[in-house]
Amino acid sequence: MPDRGEKSKFVRENFEKIASHYDRFNDWNSFFLHRSWKNTLVRWLQEANPESVLDLCCGTGDIAFRISKLKSVRKLYAVDFSPSMLAFAKERLQHESTSRVVIQIGDAMDLKDWENSSLDAVTMGFGLRNVQDLRKCLREIHRILKPGGLFLNLDVGKVQNPAIRFFADFYFFRIVPWIGYALWGGKNEMFDYLPVSSLSYPSQEELKTILQQEGFTNIKYKNFAFGNAVLHSAKKEGGHKSIC
Repeated sequence: MPDRGEKSKFVRENFEKIASHYDRFNDWNSFFLHRSWKNTLVRWLQEANPESVLDLCCGTGDIAFRISKLKSVRKLYAVDFSPSMLAFAKERLQHESTSRVVIQIGDAMDLKDWENSSLDAVTMGFGLRNVQDLRKCLREIHRILKPGGLFLNLDVGKVQNPAIRFFADFYFFRIVPWIGYALWGGKNEMFDYLPVSSLSYPSQEELKTILQQEGFTNIKYKNFAFGNAVLHSAKKEGGHKSIC
């Protein structure tokens, strides 16, 4: 598995390789539940009534496609650092106006294309644990959000119940890689990396604390599948928008 200095390169290169299998992998390893979790993210987003949204680490555009259906959204940016992933996102969003939906290469730790306090909302789906510097990424998200702006992050969580955690860990670390191998047609280290990446990723409460330390307020989260996945909601202080 990559060390911290090589993480970005490793993730980019390997997501390039598995892009065509990624959606089916998500369906199979979550028993299709990821679709419901993403729908919940979009419902929380809809309550904020945003006009401008950045879907960061958008992958194949699964969440961005859902966001594009929200009537309030006038500008949607779908950003990822993998060209192969973005090719699938472009196909998924091909019927959307290019003036309304912008699909582009970008670095989650350097959002230089957006000015300070310029967006109503930022979303991430299973991307935050893959960035090389989590805090730097969060600082960039905080910077580009308008006062009162919303950050929604869906990612893996930590199961608290010891009995359930035993079975969850066995499935995640032993079975999930083999699901990837079956789709890939052989062993692939990216499918080993995906569960291992959760080991250094913060727990629900730890991420809440980090978000607070990086200037976010009104933080809450919702567990899915006993805490195997979690949706965090946080906002940038200020403004008058009703957030969730």
